[in-house]
Amino acid sequence: MFRGEGSLPAREPGARRRLRRSPPLGRLFTSNTFDVISDDAFMGLPHLEYLSLANNNLQSLPKDIFKGLDSLTNVDLRGNAFNCDCKLKWLVEWLGSTNATVEDIYCESPPEYKKRKINSLSPKEFDCIITEFEVYQSLPYQSLSVDTFSYMNDEHVVIAQPFTGKCIFLEWDHVEVMFRNYDNITGTSTVVCKPIVIESQLYVIVAQLFGGSHIYKRDIFANKFIKIQDIEILKIRKPNDIETFRIAEDWYFVVADSSKAGFTTVYKWNGNGFYSHQSLHAWYRDTDVEFLEIAGKPHLILSSSSQRPVIYQWNKGTNEFVKRFDIQDMEDAYAVKHFKVKEDVYICLTRFIGDSKVMKWGGSAFLDLQRMPSRGSMVFQPLQISNYQYAILGSDYSFTQVYYWDAEKAKFVKFQELNIQAPRSFIHVSIDKRDFLFASSFKGTTLIYKHVIVDLSA
Repeated sequence: MFRGEGSLPAREPGARRRLRRSPPLGRLFTSNTFDVISDDAFMGLPHLEYLSLANNNLQSLPKDIFKGLDSLTNVDLRGNAFNCDCKLKWLVEWLGSTNATVEDIYCESPPEYKKRKINSLSPKEFDCIITEFEVYQSLPYQSLSVDTFSYMNDEHVVIAQPFTGKCIFLEWDHVEVMFRNYDNITGTSTVVCKPIVIESQLYVIVAQLFGGSHIYKRDIFANKFIKIQDIEILKIRKPNDIETFRIAEDWYFVVADSSKAGFTTVYKWNGNGFYSHQSLHAWYRDTDVEFLEIAGKPHLILSSSSQRPVIYQWNKGTNEFVKRFDIQDMEDAYAVKHFKVKEDVYICLTRFIGDSKVMKWGGSAFLDLQRMPSRGSMVFQPLQISNYQYAILGSDYSFTQVYYWDAEKAKFVKFQELNIQAPRSFIHVSIDKRDFLFASSFKGTTLIYKHVIVDLSA
């Protein structure tokens, strides 16, 4: 038993009462109006059997307060105003594992837990994991596209610099713990640098506004990129986006052309190079192309400044894409990007001015799910990082909005604001058990954010 003599020191008027470490023998700490107890208050009392902290002003308890008290048989915590937040999650876990008898205790706050019996709570009721994006590294140049790829057992990033005309290649420095530049492809007015790895060989499709677009191959012996092919300039006059994809055993890429006289064109790998496979349509000034699977079938969605987004489906018989239908009520959609939640397919549609949208595939068409006000938006990118689904809506005139997918509400909720000048693309990179968000900037510096997970109950 924890017994003894003595009295507690008087408290100054208005001072906060704190129970610090007690001597090996002391009195029961009952009805003393303590506000706080230090985590080592009962250290050195391994034979303590009975502990009463009843009828104080305790709203929480330090996580390790019962550490080393293996002889406890009875604990009385009644009559306190416990705040049942993440800092008290450990107590719920301890109550479920201790052999000591603990009288029923109740939550006083927050309101949704008021008068709930703490002894009956489950640790699963406490949502104590939060995430955020923190600036990790800044790259001193403007950028448009950002892509990641796996090559030679490592993760790489390639960034298109429109003003210097370069494709900048980055790798992770395991010693300095940061990203560093290791190679460039120099061109003119580069807008997209799209990597594709076929049978362990790295190729990069470099789309340029002037001087034509080209395909480069990584020569591992010379340790540099070599141009192997030009892309026909009569079809690709003003490239704006590139998607790479695989159907069955064949590799393809498609270039969205935004010129008045160009053709959005699909190219196919034939073992030696990429050659024109199908022109989807002319004169539509396509700004974005997205490859996705709907009901297990390959599809393309083309966005255009002159019409609603158009959905194409792959035809196995002809080995070509066939137009199916438009996405209704979405004129002036600059780009469409997709994501999945379990088996459901969703798309994020970007509008520069007006409302950007989230839509869900309903079996025969995409249906409205959610609208986000847009102001100068040219990217609305869904991203999955670990088990967290985000959507990031950029803006040329205000903060970039990060949304988090709320599984219970089945929609996105506002999560965080990022200060990025004229963002154009976002990509997730996972390396060395770290998750990063690359954010391109057309007018400022390219930013790398670290995805941070914080356990509030720790």
